[in-house]
Amino acid sequence: MLERIQAVAAQVGTLVVGKQAQIRLALACLLARGHLLIEDLPGVGKTTLAQALAISLGLQFKRVQFTNDLLPADIIGVTVFNRGDSSFAFHPGPIFAQVLLADEINRASPKTQSALLEAMEERQVSVDGHSHPLPDPFFVIATQNPQDQVGTFALPESQQDRFLMCIELGYPDPQSERSLLEGQDRRELLQSLQPAIAPGELLEAQALTRRIHCAPPLVDYIQRLLTQSRRSADLAEGLSPRAGLGLIQATRAWAFLDGRNHALPEDVQAVLTAVAGHRLRPARGVATTHRARAELVAGLLKAVPVS
Repeated sequence: MLERIQAVAAQVGTLVVGKQAQIRLALACLLARGHLLIEDLPGVGKTTLAQALAISLGLQFKRVQFTNDLLPADIIGVTVFNRGDSSFAFHPGPIFAQVLLADEINRASPKTQSALLEAMEERQVSVDGHSHPLPDPFFVIATQNPQDQVGTFALPESQQDRFLMCIELGYPDPQSERSLLEGQDRRELLQSLQPAIAPGELLEAQALTRRIHCAPPLVDYIQRLLTQSRRSADLAEGLSPRAGLGLIQATRAWAFLDGRNHALPEDVQAVLTAVAGHRLRPARGVATTHRARAELVAGLLKAVPVS
């Protein structure tokens, strides 16, 4: 099974070149059944990464371009009255897909952003008093432009906390950029892409991930990190219990990708910036860049020894 997941990473890497670490984090996020937020400047490959992941994993996906006039019903769906038999019928929206690509999520209003909260947490949506389950697996992969760009709305803390990981792609290195400039158009490559695994195999890999062993000392280490984040004078607020549960699952996924049946402190450290960075706020000022968030996480790691 690990070989099949590695094949997915290799295939995605042919489109998003030079970003193996980010691709691995994205796969770890999905193996942990989490939602992924990709934050960066326009044009660095955020949407390409999301589409390549969905296709390579053999998942049905739908894309919604978030704009300031987008309404919650445009995502969830609407109930329509049928005059023929005087009944109401629910018409599902694009959220009823295995992968919802929420492109430029922070260009929609907070009201529209909040339409995703129930879906991301409970994997269902409620319309007119009726609950409608979402497909399994179900992921939200969202892209986000930097908050200082024109026409963006900051994601509320409750929305950010629903995303297990937030990653940044950054500019490519010179060699990768040269291969992009000389290579085939990315849209054409996406159209020719084929699934590397079946959806059932992804569910199997997720089940194997949940069985990765986390020894009590490792759980102690994670709990000390959570406690330190809540006590630190450098942070405005600490990590939530949801963040702690997500950190354990992401740690297991990282260990699975390393081919181990047990997790190590190094796995926690490898995923901590992606899991915690977007959830932490400095006590003074605002951490709006990935580097600033990484510094907050580095301070947290420094304050909490492994043993």
